[in-house]
Amino acid sequence: MFQKKTNVLALCILSLIVLATITAQWWLPFSPTNIDPEKRLTAPSFDHWFGTDDFGRDVFARTVVAAQVSLAVGGIVALFATVIGTTIGLVSGYFRKVDFILMRVIDGFLAFPALLLALALVAALGGSLINIIIALTLAFFPVMARVVRSATLQVKNESYIEAARTTGASHFVVITRYIFPNILSPVIVQSTFIFAKAILAEAALSFLGVGVDPSTPTWGSMLQEAQIYLTIAPWYSIFPGLGIVITVLALNLLGDGLRDAFDPHQVKRKPRTKVA
Repeated sequence: MFQKKTNVLALCILSLIVLATITAQWWLPFSPTNIDPEKRLTAPSFDHWFGTDDFGRDVFARTVVAAQVSLAVGGIVALFATVIGTTIGLVSGYFRKVDFILMRVIDGFLAFPALLLALALVAALGGSLINIIIALTLAFFPVMARVVRSATLQVKNESYIEAARTTGASHFVVITRYIFPNILSPVIVQSTFIFAKAILAEAALSFLGVGVDPSTPTWGSMLQEAQIYLTIAPWYSIFPGLGIVITVLALNLLGDGLRDAFDPHQVKRKPRTKVA
């Protein structure tokens, strides 16, 4: 994985973004909520690296703080969707009697586009951080369930699984000790993609006005506020947009790198040395 420069670069970018958001309160030169009407819509300068918004707030500080919300939502959604989807996928792939029922429920979720389903759920539950996490989890866990079910169906018929059954191992032991460790690679890869999709979905929901509290800066809400100033203050929308693009691109590159690392077909054999 670390042999490719793109994978190393993606990991470094993500580490830098996470470190910057965690330590933001100690090094940011301005508060993201500090209003200064005299500096309204100021262009980027040495004082305000990313310029200011329509209230005179520092765009750089708001962009960094907004990353906290996006990364938190993306990480929690990826965690919950992975746990729920993996559990359902393992049960469905191992126990054929409940496979039909569980997969029809999953098909019902997959019948709706993820963003449209999340938008409907947030509209019904209300726009709060917890409700957004719930809505995005319900929107993305079916994909994980499908991936895990497919991997489980391939592994459950292997000889070592049959050997474990003949020794009297319970279903729980077979699933947790023998099946799950052997399908962990697609789970990890898919979770990184869910992480990236959740960040995009959260930004889209905030842009549409059904995200978190407007007083909390998010990349999506910043883009929504900046759309009427595109011609006179383009920096207002450029930098939050770059934050989304860079973070999602880094996550996708990392996911591709993990997929290649876990895929045995991608492993190149070393050429044999000729014996003189």
